Amino acid sequence: MTSNSLRQRLPAATGVVAAVLASSCCLLPLALIVTGVTGAGLMMTMMRYEWLTFPVGVGGLIGAYILYFRAQRRCATTACRFVSQRRTQIMLGVSTVVVVVAILLKFFPSWTADLLQQLT
Repeated sequence: MTSNSLRQRLPAATGVVAAVLASSCCLLPLALIVTGVTGAGLMMTMMRYEWLTFPVGVGGLIGAYILYFRAQRRCATTACRFVSQRRTQIMLGVSTVVVVVAILLKFFPSWTADLLQQLT
């Protein structure tokens, strides 16, 4: 792999890491509990570090978008081919959804509970 293709894949990787960090206090442990991989102890442990994981996750997602738009602008200027642009857009979109859901669950718990009750 060339360094140019690695540079163009960096936004997607950064977005995924940001989503994992932002959701690590709430969504990630919940997903592991639902799948039976772990118990509630992990969720209680991870919730202690939400003061760190939320800002780092949101900041990482913002950084991923900055890297993506910078690479896109560079390719438009130099007329190069953006490697895996569609995949990068999908990964950034999924990462954004995960971070937004984690933020909604954290800061608007009653609203999200009501919404989830209406869906079921």
